[in-house]
This record gives sequence, structure tokens and C-alpha cells, in this order.
Amino acid sequence: MWLIFCFLSLKIIIVLGTITPLTLFVLQSNTFSGLFDGQNVITLQRVPSTNEYLKDKLSKSTPLREGTVIMAVDQYAGRGQKGTTWQSESGKNLTFSLLLMPSFLDPKHQFRLTVAISIALVRWMESLLHTPVTIKWPNDIYVGDRKIGGMLIENILKGKVWKSAVIGIGINVNQTEFPPAIGARTASVKQILHTDCDLPELMTDLCLHIGRTYEALKKGAHDTQLVFYKQHLYRLGELHPFLVDGVRVNGVLHGVTESGRLQVDFNNYVVDFDIKEIAFVI
Repeated sequence: MWLIFCFLSLKIIIVLGTITPLTLFVLQSNTFSGLFDGQNVITLQRVPSTNEYLKDKLSKSTPLREGTVIMAVDQYAGRGQKGTTWQSESGKNLTFSLLLMPSFLDPKHQFRLTVAISIALVRWMESLLHTPVTIKWPNDIYVGDRKIGGMLIENILKGKVWKSAVIGIGINVNQTEFPPAIGARTASVKQILHTDCDLPELMTDLCLHIGRTYEALKKGAHDTQLVFYKQHLYRLGELHPFLVDGVRVNGVLHGVTESGRLQVDFNNYVVDFDIKEIAFVI
């Protein structure tokens, strides 16, 4: 295992992994502003999960500032909701985790952070693709009926204080071939724009969107953000089959509650569900 320290624009990028092949993401610090200022970007050549890497550092009391970004050239065991895996071709996509410290929020309001980051992803992707983008509850990003990205937020609490949040994000960018089992339901930026994209540029722009939305949340914009989130829900207002306790039923996606439970209308009777209680039928 090699350890390479690269000093660029008063910024340290740490690259862990084999020397060849090596793709180095250079994020110039002067392109950042606010929370993500480029001063603490750590790029890993190959890692099972950027979330696990970041959580391990935190568990060892490694001093990390808010806004730290852990990027992976090759993340080979990324995780999604409900224990699912995130499959990503090496060097083709954005796979990263970032550290936030939302101590200004009560732990009972954890869904507010999900809303804020989801909004940032939607706004960033719509500005990139110039096409409508939706949120498949609670935090997958869709273009049409195809998944193009997603996130996994893991919160670390200390008593009644929300100490930190590890935000894992995966975006299909330059990958065009996917496993047959998911290929028809998966999209990438390149498939839509028909061109390769510069990963560092996309990373910088996405971090700026996240920083702005996070700062707005700090200033009390949750109500407005929740409205935006609801308006951009995948299949909002549509009759759609769901699995409830293993039983297939048709319902109309109605919205979400303040705490993040999905609301489905069954013949004018609205029921709300936790993530483990209901599933979309794709």
C-alpha cells in the first residue's frame, strides 16, 4: 500500500492505493467557497466504502473539519438504503462522502437534512441535464423512470446532540454499461448528454449546491425546502402499485410527513409509512 501526499494550492489531497493505474482528482481550492472550500479533500484510489472510511476516522477521533470530502476513484462495496449495494465502474462516476456537523438541528429532525441534500442534488442535476429530475423517496435521484444517483446518510449522535452526519453520494456519470438486472432502470449523465464529463468539475459544482442548500437550512428554510421536496417526488399524484407487508396494493403517492414518512392515498384514505413498511413495485 502506497501513501502519496500531494500539495496543491495550499491544499492537501491524500491518495491511498496502488500507484498504477491512478486517477487523481484535482479540486482547486479557489473554485470552492463557503463550507466546501477545497481545503480538505481526500481522494482514495480504491476503497470498499467512503462512508465506512469516514466513519472509521471519526471513531478514532481523527480531527476532521466540517466539509471534509472523501472521494473514491474505485468504490467497490458502496451501500444504499435497506442494505442494497451501489455498483460503480472504477473511474467513471462520482462516489464520495462528506462530513457535516448539523448540531443546530434537533436529532428528531434528521429528515430535514435528507430534504436539504436531496434538493441540492435535484437542482444541480437539473442545471446539468436541463431535464426534470425527481426524488424517489426517500433519497434516490431519478430521471424519468431511471435511477441516476442516490445517497445514504448515517448520523452520529451524542446524547441529545446531533454530533455529525456522514453523507454518502453516488452519481452515475460516464458509465454507460450496467448489469442486465438493473440496466433498463439505470441512467447516467453521459447517456443523457452523449459526452464525457469532467468529474472534478462536476464535484466542485455539486459541493457548491450542497453548501448553499445546507446554509439555507441553517437559516431556517426547512419549510420551503420541504415543499420543494414534496413537489419533486417521483410519481407524485400517480396511481402506482406498492408492496405493503408483502401484499401488492395500488395507491396514489400523496406526499411525506414532517418526519419523512411516505404518505399514500388508498381510496381517499391516507396512510403514512416508514421505509421498512412499504416498497415501490418497479
